[in-house]
Amino acid sequence: MDAYITDLASFLPNKPVSNQEMEAMLGLVGDLPSRTRRIILRNNRIEQRYYAIDPITLEQTHTNAELTAEAVRQLRSYDPHNIHTLCCGTSSPDQIMPGHASMVHGELKGGPCEVVSTAGICICGVTALKQACMQVALGEAPSAIATGSELASSFMRASLCGQISDERAEQLQNQPVLSFDADFLRWMLSDGAGAAKISPAPAQEGLSLKVEWIDQRSSAHLFEPCMYAGAIKEQGKLRGWREFETIEQAVESHAFLIKQDVKLLNEEIIPTSVDRALLPIAEHRGLTPESVDWFLPHYSSDYFRTRLYDRMQEQGFHIPYDRWFTNLTTKGNTGAASIYIILEELFYSGRLKKGQRVLCFIPESGRFSVCYMLLTVC
Repeated sequence: MDAYITDLASFLPNKPVSNQEMEAMLGLVGDLPSRTRRIILRNNRIEQRYYAIDPITLEQTHTNAELTAEAVRQLRSYDPHNIHTLCCGTSSPDQIMPGHASMVHGELKGGPCEVVSTAGICICGVTALKQACMQVALGEAPSAIATGSELASSFMRASLCGQISDERAEQLQNQPVLSFDADFLRWMLSDGAGAAKISPAPAQEGLSLKVEWIDQRSSAHLFEPCMYAGAIKEQGKLRGWREFETIEQAVESHAFLIKQDVKLLNEEIIPTSVDRALLPIAEHRGLTPESVDWFLPHYSSDYFRTRLYDRMQEQGFHIPYDRWFTNLTTKGNTGAASIYIILEELFYSGRLKKGQRVLCFIPESGRFSVCYMLLTVC
């Protein structure tokens, strides 16, 4: 039996947030503006994004579960009493326990169903999708819903940076308050959710996407952690927040901020994505660049666009830019939700034609895992 994406939806909270509004909404660390914000924004070329934050009160407007449930409700075929399997991926659940999918199911009400929560960073939205596809393809469920979502803004609030004394603030006037690794992702990530309905046959009306395969490769055996939260990095290893004597100590050490080892990211994300993932997957699947009509890359920053293009071309897998599709500049980097939000925009754009093949690229730098997914338009 096959699996088809027969419906796609997304939800982005509140009004778009411009580059000039970001810091006021996330808060000033130590009451001082970031000294690296403009450099990072110039490189990532994101012009607007969405936060689950009220611009006036600065209070949180949605939980992650609420964002996800709203994306599911946007599906044209949504019926809360006709959900058989619900697979939800996120790197930013609202709580440690219970699982994210259970919380989303609770928001949707309806009847009983099987729930699966997948963890990780960007690829956990696709591992949720793969689980949903397998449930349908194996005949375990007559249909399934998969989601990817992020509430990244909750990690980036200035309040998670701890208190800075007046004396220390004065010392920091001419240098960054946060290390670059901690400040970097404050200007990269944003909130949003996406949902997909998986069916055993194409929709009777409109387009569907046949899921040919979803392949994921981890390189964690080769590299130390690169992107992380709930921990600090010491000599290449993570010290988790529970290893601190108190929660206050963990906060003061910036353990709850999302951090990025930028040097390691720059050195390894492109060769890992192409040499260690794309090339072996393409060889295994018999995939050629000529057979790809649309390439949907989820990259965190426009900085990596040319580097990815050049590496693919050097390695003999050249896909011209006119076959690339992304909405990073207008929708932001929403982590596990990104590929859903990219795919949904293309799906309803009128640009897809029957028989075209869509190759999706989803990397995560947590410990360098990369996912590729091939879809056929029908």
